[in-house]
Amino acid sequence: MVNITPIEVQGYHFTATHVALPKTNLLVVSNHVGYIMCGALDITLLRETLADRGIIAARAVGVKTMQELLDGEVESCTQAAEALGITPGMAMTEALARIGAAEANNEQK
Repeated sequence: MVNITPIEVQGYHFTATHVALPKTNLLVVSNHVGYIMCGALDITLLRETLADRGIIAARAVGVKTMQELLDGEVESCTQAAEALGITPGMAMTEALARIGAAEANNEQK
């Protein structure tokens, strides 16, 4: 089952995607410039092999629901996310606010 829902975090609009798989869930909240995701996200791959793409992404581990993802903390993130001020230990809602602001800044240009 796939569930796609629009959500708002600190005034910014995102798409929440929940993919129910056998024995696990994939959880993603995204906009046009970046995303947060559950522990299935391979940050090492994004930081090393795909670093040249400048992907803005952050991950939380140990989350099983969309609400847990939103209530969680950044466990790790990409260099491009760090450039926005996203850091491990930051609340996921704050990370999303920074991603939302980055999208808003891109739209103003």
